[in-house]
Amino acid sequence: MSIRVIIIDAQADFRSLLAHHVTSHWPDAIITGYDPTDAGHLPDEFSGAGNDLILLGNRHGEDRDGIEALRRFVGKDGLPPVVYFGSEEELKAVRKLSPEAYFNRDGFSHASLMVRLSDLLLARRHGMSTDSLFVGDLRTGIHPLIKGYRFITKLGSTEHSGVYLAERELDHLLVVLKVLRQQTDHDAGIGAFDRFLQEYETIAEMNHPNIVRIYDLGVADDHAHIAMEYLDGGDLRNKIDAGIPKEDAVKYLRQIASALSAVHAQGVLHRDLKPGNIMLRKDGSIALIDFGLAKRARLESEITDKGEIFGTPYYMSPEQGHGNEVDERSDIYSLGVLFYEMLTGKKPYTADTAMGIIFKHAMVPIPLLPLQLAPYQMLINLMLAKAPGDRLQSAAEIEEWL
Repeated sequence: MSIRVIIIDAQADFRSLLAHHVTSHWPDAIITGYDPTDAGHLPDEFSGAGNDLILLGNRHGEDRDGIEALRRFVGKDGLPPVVYFGSEEELKAVRKLSPEAYFNRDGFSHASLMVRLSDLLLARRHGMSTDSLFVGDLRTGIHPLIKGYRFITKLGSTEHSGVYLAERELDHLLVVLKVLRQQTDHDAGIGAFDRFLQEYETIAEMNHPNIVRIYDLGVADDHAHIAMEYLDGGDLRNKIDAGIPKEDAVKYLRQIASALSAVHAQGVLHRDLKPGNIMLRKDGSIALIDFGLAKRARLESEITDKGEIFGTPYYMSPEQGHGNEVDERSDIYSLGVLFYEMLTGKKPYTADTAMGIIFKHAMVPIPLLPLQLAPYQMLINLMLAKAPGDRLQSAAEIEEWL
């Protein structure tokens, strides 16, 4: 059964942002957005019935502030857990009211939010205190049932998965082992588990030199693992931070565009292109990784009709950032952002909040490259055009322009 979340706030972009966080972690989540300035304040007898979580922002119009709205929600019998998104100035008042969780509206991370929401869901369904929960045992070690690999070190982890450097015992090949634990006693992990398997299936269908190689998949009742190529050249973020010569930036652009052409040919959109998802081998070649947000293009209309957004705001196309229909041209826009950043070392649009960045992608003119990079300005313009119809229409056209 899908989790149900009601998001209450007067700012549409903030409701979309919270919906993005929830649905990128639980793709099957059912989201209800409620605007108190448009639909009116919820009555005091509102019970939240049918919802698993209430995400309450602090924008409620001129006649009611966030603390007053929160006061009407907390402490009511039978009400789902309330998570409040407010300002630093409200912190003292919020603590007195004691909602189940509190986040700074402009300063929370996806990981911290998802860990807390997972804890609240599990506690709600088992009548437990969230202090006793430990979501995701992969934070401390590898699943004992995974055989055939010698584990070297942990590379990273989330509340549901762990990523490890390992050696395959059969031939001593170094691999990256990504492991996900299925939490069978509640629904919170189901979406993540299915998405994990989808990521493998998406990549495994492709045989391309600039897409990470997949060696093995293992599935059991309570976990799954993917063994994939160990890319030892670091990620593109490190290269950008160190400064990329324009010749290398063009070389990387060609390789990423070639990988995208192969991805799109399979009817798949990546939807999360960013420097951390682009790795390098020692020979300098690029490999595209992490298809966890990729979706079959044929499912796109169903997904976007719900107004969900996916990806990272710095690299989102205008249509993706506003939850509108996306196609291959959205990935081309994201690649244009990457190319600009590779050339200049800077992102084309920055702001203090994710919503500010999304706004700039849609409304602020395309920035100009420095004079010495002017020959690439037309290509940047064609990749970062606000309207999809004004962009290059396929990744293959990038090579033609180069």
